[in-house]
Amino acid sequence: MTDDVLLERVLTPYKDHCKYLRSAVVTETDGRAFARCEFEIPESCYIDDTGHLNSVEVNICFNQMMYYLVARSVRDGLGAGFADWTLDDFFAHQLPDILIARFAANFRRPVDPRAFSGELEFRSVTRRAPAGGSPFLYAETAFRYWDAVSGRCDGEATLAFVNVP
Repeated sequence: MTDDVLLERVLTPYKDHCKYLRSAVVTETDGRAFARCEFEIPESCYIDDTGHLNSVEVNICFNQMMYYLVARSVRDGLGAGFADWTLDDFFAHQLPDILIARFAANFRRPVDPRAFSGELEFRSVTRRAPAGGSPFLYAETAFRYWDAVSGRCDGEATLAFVNVP
């Protein structure tokens, strides 16, 4: 079930017309955290209507889904990698220290941006400490989006959480 108060706080950095994530159900299986989400993009924030979900919106939705999943993982002790974090840590690091190191999306069939679903999985979160460098968390994720007809998009992203607590 979506924690609406937490979701609102997670989406605070976004302009009102760019808050696309409407709800999210978070679960954990075999030590991995998952989010199943519902999205709505009534109007693109940067371009005339294309009639389909595009790569910029895919990335924005990924960010919103990922931020909510991290916040819930921290708060609820889900998955691995965030055990030493508090929600205050998450909100302090949300924008400046959670980086997308690699992002790839595959558009299989056009997705209706007006109403669609998405899933995000944290496949792994590991703490790394490079020689002479500051420790960071390295996370591998997989995501997908679909709509009520046959739209489909999927992909993978690698995240780096720097300046970790």
